[in-house]
Amino acid sequence: MKTQAGIGRRAGALITAAAAVGTVAVLPGQAVALPGQAVASPGTTVGALPRQAVAAEGAPLPPYTFDSAAQRVQGAASSSDAVSLKTGQTYRDTLKKDGKVYYRVDLDDKRNAYVSVVAVPRSGGRVEYGDGVKISMQDGSGTECGYQQVNFSSAEYTRPLAAYARRIVDADSSSCQRAGAHYVLVERESKATSSQDDWDLEIRYAAEPGLKKAGPTGLPEVWASGTPAPPTGRPAKRQGGSGIHDATSLTQGEWRSDIRPGQTLFYRVPVDWGQQLFASAELGSSAGGDEYVGNALVLSLENPALGHVDEKTAGYDGKPSTLELDPLRPVAHENRTSYQDATSGMRFAGWYYLAATLSPEIAAEYGDKAVPLTLRVSVRGTAKSGPGYDGDPGPFKVTPDDKEAAANGASGARAAERNGSMKVVAMAGIGSGTALLLGLGAWTLVARRRAA
Repeated sequence: MKTQAGIGRRAGALITAAAAVGTVAVLPGQAVALPGQAVASPGTTVGALPRQAVAAEGAPLPPYTFDSAAQRVQGAASSSDAVSLKTGQTYRDTLKKDGKVYYRVDLDDKRNAYVSVVAVPRSGGRVEYGDGVKISMQDGSGTECGYQQVNFSSAEYTRPLAAYARRIVDADSSSCQRAGAHYVLVERESKATSSQDDWDLEIRYAAEPGLKKAGPTGLPEVWASGTPAPPTGRPAKRQGGSGIHDATSLTQGEWRSDIRPGQTLFYRVPVDWGQQLFASAELGSSAGGDEYVGNALVLSLENPALGHVDEKTAGYDGKPSTLELDPLRPVAHENRTSYQDATSGMRFAGWYYLAATLSPEIAAEYGDKAVPLTLRVSVRGTAKSGPGYDGDPGPFKVTPDDKEAAANGASGARAAERNGSMKVVAMAGIGSGTALLLGLGAWTLVARRRAA
C-alpha cells in the first residue's frame, strides 16, 4: 500500500522534472537542439558560425543564394492573366531575352507599395552596355505609377541587378491613388550579341504605412555631405553572402572578405532614421602582374525595399585600388520627393544592402584565385524617431535584434532561421511543460482520493 508521504515524494520528483523542462525551454542564452540540429557551445554567437568557405582556384563559383521559402510563379504575357503577389512572400520566376511579364498586386488607398526584382543572369554569360531590366507599376488604366531601370553600364559582365517599382499614396496626385488591382511589368533589354540565357528573378512585395500626420516635404538645403574619416584598426574577417537572403550583416568598421573573379558578395547594414551611410571598398594588391583591368570592381547599394540607390566602379592593376560611394543624405521620409535615385532611395530606415562584384577579366590577368577585399563602413549620426507611421512599419525600421545581428555578423538567413527555431523550441517547451503539469495535477488528485 502506497503511503501519502511516498505519493508526495513521487509527485515532487515529477514536478521537479517538469520544472526542469520548462527551464530549458525559456531560459535566455540556453542552446537547445532540435531534431537534426547541432547545439552551439556556450558563448558561441550566431555571427561566430563559419560562413561558406571560399571556393578553391578553378572551382565553380557559388551560385546566387535564393530565399529557400520563395514560391515559384510564372509571369503572364497579359495583365489580365497576371498572378497575384502577397506581402511578406518571396517569389521566383525566369525572364527570357527581351521578355516582358506581368504580375498583379491588389492595393488599398492608404499604404505605399514597393515590388522589387533581383535579376540574376547566368554566371559567365555575355552582356553588353545598356543591357538590363526595367520594373514598373501601372494602374487599371495603364497609367504608370513609378518605375526604376538598371543596367550593366560600363562594367560589361554579369552580376545580379536590383530595382523596384512603386505606388505612392499622395493627396496631391490624381493618378494611381485608387484601391484595386495594379500591375507590375518586368521588362528585359539585351543586345543582339548578348547571351540568350534566361535570367532568374527573385521578387518581393512590401507595403509601407502612411503617416498619422503629414511631415516635411522639402529637402534641407544644408546637410553634412563631407565624407568622415574611415574606421581605423585592422579589418575583421567577415565573408560576404551569395545573395540578398543570406547577406552578411555589418556594422560600422573595417571588414575583410575574399572574392573570386566573377563573384558577387552581399552585405547588409542597418541604418536608422537620421543616420548617414558611408561605404568604400578596396581591392588588395596582387603579386601576379601589373596589367590594368578597367571597371574591375563594382560596389552597389540598395535600400530596404531593394530599390537601387548608387553604384561605383574602380579599375585594378595589381596595386591597391579603392572606390567610394557618393555621400548620401541622412535617412528621412522627405527624401522621396527627390527625382535622384541616390536621394530618394534613402527614404526609410532598415537594412541597406551592399553588393561587391569582381570582374571575371581578373582571372585572365591575375589567375582565378581570391583577391583580398576590404569594406569600410561608417554610419554617422544619432538615430531619430520615425516619421510617425499609421501602422506597423514592417521592414522599414531598425530593431534591437537588427543591431545585434550587425554586431555579430549574422546573415539574414541565419537570423531568420534562429528566430524560427527559438519560436519552435519555446512553443515545444511551453506545450510539454503544460502537458506535464496538467497530468501531474490529475495524477495527484486521483492519488489523494485513493489515499482518503
